Amino acid sequence: MERSVGLRERKKEATRQAVHEAALRLTVEHGFDQLTVEAVADAAGISRRTFSNYFTGKEDALLHGEEQQIGELVRAVRERPAEEDAWTALRAAVARFAERVAPPEREWAVRTRLAMNHPSLLARQLANHAALERDLAEAVAGRPAHSTGPVRPLVLATAFLSSLRIAMRMWIEEDLAREPIDVMDEILDEMGRSFG
Repeated sequence: MERSVGLRERKKEATRQAVHEAALRLTVEHGFDQLTVEAVADAAGISRRTFSNYFTGKEDALLHGEEQQIGELVRAVRERPAEEDAWTALRAAVARFAERVAPPEREWAVRTRLAMNHPSLLARQLANHAALERDLAEAVAGRPAHSTGPVRPLVLATAFLSSLRIAMRMWIEEDLAREPIDVMDEILDEMGRSFG
C-alpha cells in the first residue's frame, strides 16, 4: 500500500510540475495577461477540470516552483545543527539550498519580474512569503541567540526573507550579471551586521 501511495504522489507531483512548466512557458511566450487556465491545461495535456484539482488559478500554477523551493529552504534550516545560532543556520541553509536545488536562473528571473508587475501574482507571492516567515520562525525558535523571547525568531525570519527579496530585486536590476547566491551573500552580510 505504501508503495502505491508513493507512486500516486509522484504522479501527482509530475502533473503539478508539468502544469507549472506549461504556465511558465506560456507566460514567457505570450505574457501573463494573456495567460488562461484553458491554455495552460491544453499545453500540459490535461482537462480544465483536472487543472482545478491541482491549482486554484493561473497564479498558483505559475508559483508552484517557488512553493516547492520554499519547502526545501525550510527543510534545509531544520536540518542544520541545533547548536548553531539562528542567523548562522539561516545563512548556511540558503547556501546549501542554492547548491542542492539550483533552480534555473531564467525561472527565478521570470517569476520575480512578473511579481513586480502584476498585482494578483504579487499578492499570491506575498501570501507564500508570509507562510514562509512563520515556518522559518518556527524552524529557528529555540536556537542559541543573543536574546530570548518569542519575537526574535519572527524578526530574524522576516529580516532574512526581506534580505532575499532585496537580493532578488537587485539581481534582476543588474540584469542577471552575477550569480544569485553572490547577490544574496552581499545583502545577507549587510543584514547580518545588525544581528551580530
